[in-house]
Amino acid sequence: MVRQLVLYISLLVSFSLQAQSEKAGITVNDSIQEDSVTTPKPSAFKRAIKKFMNFSDFDTLYISPNRYNYALMATHFSNFEYYSVTSEFPQPQKLSFSPNPHNKIGLYFGWRWIFLGWSVDIDDIYRKTNRKNKGTEFDLSLYSSKLGVDIFYRRTGNNYKIHKIRGFYDEIPSDYSEDFSGLKVDIKGLNLYYIFNNRKFSYPAAFSQSTNQRRNAGTFIAGFSISKHNLDFDYQQLPAYIQERMNPGMKVNKIKYTNANISFGYAYNWVFARNCLACLSLTPAIAYKASDVDAETQEGKAWYSKFNLDFLLRAGVVYNNGKYFVGTSFVGKNYNYHRNNFSLDNGFGTLQVYVGFNFHLRKEYRKKETKREY
Repeated sequence: MVRQLVLYISLLVSFSLQAQSEKAGITVNDSIQEDSVTTPKPSAFKRAIKKFMNFSDFDTLYISPNRYNYALMATHFSNFEYYSVTSEFPQPQKLSFSPNPHNKIGLYFGWRWIFLGWSVDIDDIYRKTNRKNKGTEFDLSLYSSKLGVDIFYRRTGNNYKIHKIRGFYDEIPSDYSEDFSGLKVDIKGLNLYYIFNNRKFSYPAAFSQSTNQRRNAGTFIAGFSISKHNLDFDYQQLPAYIQERMNPGMKVNKIKYTNANISFGYAYNWVFARNCLACLSLTPAIAYKASDVDAETQEGKAWYSKFNLDFLLRAGVVYNNGKYFVGTSFVGKNYNYHRNNFSLDNGFGTLQVYVGFNFHLRKEYRKKETKREY
């Protein structure tokens, strides 16, 4: 009886040990299989790209995200531009031209940081305008936490005025102004830039109302821009007394040049009161200009390549409490072209005044609002 009992116990122990060894073998095999199918870590390059494309990676002590999906905004635009033609020999001379400012009103619908809408020229509403004198303007600016894009196209009409003359007649008054239809300009371009301190500084807070800046912050900005400029200057339509004394170097009929620049600048967001923000950004650019010039001089039509300095200015003031916002902003571009005895300076800018509100809470904030109610 004792021998049978010992035999049974020994059999049970052996079965138990065998089961444990089999279980251990299965566990080891499973772990080996799991290790063999484990997804390898992404490369350093892929991790860097993923981090670079994460536009929601910011410090919430400095920037608070928009809690809403959509926005509705009414806005007023005023567009400005000027052109100056200069020559230094045999005597310094300068002619400046600019049209009357264009004023537009529009209504825009926004999703996150993209606004789409429609605007109409106020001149078309209040008085009849000559469509032949009207130009075409298109400006699209996309602001994100790290990257920004500007796309612009401008084709001017022929409703310019001569508003400043230097070096022709001393008796010409300082407030001189006369219509001039001999200037036509076509500009199109693309501007890309990167914001370095993107975790603490927010361009969208100042220009697209898609975030809120809570503390003061500044950042360096670097970018690249390319644009094409075509200018037709019919100087023979200038008044006769100006043509008589005009330097030969100013008698340029056509200018076509491609402008490529590398820019580096600085921007600062100042939170001067609760929900109130002021932003100022200046970005100088070293620009390479390759041009085709048709001049009525002995040199005739020729190609030129030269480096110049251009500027891009952004400024804005906004009140945004998360739900409602009101503010104003200005974006201005300046281009300089110089060769031999001829210089062309031109700039254009857009002043915007807007008011609007956000609506339709995002899902993650709806849950928080529900918890607060309880």
